Amino acid sequence: MTVTTFDPVSSVSLTASAQKYFASKLVKQPGKLIRLSTKESGCTGFSYVLDIVEAALEGDTVLAFGDVSLAVDSQSAAMLKGTEIDLVREGVNEVVKFKNPNVVAECGCGESFSVS
Repeated sequence: MTVTTFDPVSSVSLTASAQKYFASKLVKQPGKLIRLSTKESGCTGFSYVLDIVEAALEGDTVLAFGDVSLAVDSQSAAMLKGTEIDLVREGVNEVVKFKNPNVVAECGCGESFSVS
């Protein structure tokens, strides 16, 4: 497997709360990592996909955040450039939020987005 890298200033980032959340998900799954990708979905075009995986795929960019390794899908990297992943509390729920500077439109329910 070849792991590619790109400019960390413009890459995906995790807030401290998101890093803690993902670390708690991975603690009982040593050696696994989080993989971020997108898929065509919803009324505006794309949705985010987060998976716990055994290994990065060919061409993925792997970023390290303390105990959390995040693989970014090579085909989604351009639309995810500069995205910050956060964990926020909404009422009694905790929700993973994506702050993506490339998004030009989102659907009303927040489940899908489009980029320019």
